[in-house]
Amino acid sequence: MSLLHEIQSAVLQEGSDLGPILLKLRLLAARIGSQPLAEWVRHESEGYPRDAELPDYRFIPVSYTASFSGPFGSGINNAPISPYLVRKFAGEHWVRHEMRESIAAVDDLLATAEKGGHLGINAADLILLLQGKVYSDYACNSVTGSIARSSLASIRHAVRTRVLELTLELEKSVPDATAITIGPAVLPSAPSSAAATQIAQQIIYGNFTSIAATGDGATIQVAVAPHDANSLVQFLAGSGMAEEDAQELARLAASEKPESSAEPMGPLVRSWFVENLKKAASGTWKMGVAVATDVVKEALLKYYGLK
Repeated sequence: MSLLHEIQSAVLQEGSDLGPILLKLRLLAARIGSQPLAEWVRHESEGYPRDAELPDYRFIPVSYTASFSGPFGSGINNAPISPYLVRKFAGEHWVRHEMRESIAAVDDLLATAEKGGHLGINAADLILLLQGKVYSDYACNSVTGSIARSSLASIRHAVRTRVLELTLELEKSVPDATAITIGPAVLPSAPSSAAATQIAQQIIYGNFTSIAATGDGATIQVAVAPHDANSLVQFLAGSGMAEEDAQELARLAASEKPESSAEPMGPLVRSWFVENLKKAASGTWKMGVAVATDVVKEALLKYYGLK
């Protein structure tokens, strides 16, 4: 059995440990020459350094309660604090926690938390930041932050899902990957390394750009120029969409305007995309359904000059 198929088999086993799966994926990444994939696996295994980019699934919400004392012995205990107030007076990072710990540490936290419960975090600094800004004439005495256990479980699920989607995309788009076994290494071809790198960027970080180089010192170039149909077609085709479909989507995009800065698909593009999305599910397009949706949205945002 190839290394890639061993990873797929392991990740589909209920309750399987992610540690050995990530080790095998790290070896696969090295064999196919994908530096971004190797770095992601290393960060998931060892934790994300402060200067490392975090995938979206590792930002988790935090809720807060606080106790206040007022005049004449009055008080308010365990009062929920609105995320809006925390964000306004303390900053976004207080309500959107960066979970940089390794996946093993996430598993350990899950094991210690009661089912359906919460995990507390140190929120002492919020006492000063919220002082006098929540209830007038009431002093803030303590603040307690908590993270839902389900948020930690969602991180573990997200990693498993990405491992499976990565291997499925590699199987379709990088034929060399299915021939790799645990044994003597064979140097990957340059096209295989580039394709694996782009797949990793798309699935893990949602960074839908063309990779101009791989490995250390790699550069990333924006592939879609505003209102340039040719660059839109080239980008979509290079991302895995059939070229004739990319041309049809570009033609429709040129014939209408986006609905808003947040929703770049007009009615014609949306109708066409919904009808043709089955090609991603069937393998006609060399990208998964989730990747196809994000690729098209990102490409249209750039095409319309909205990003």
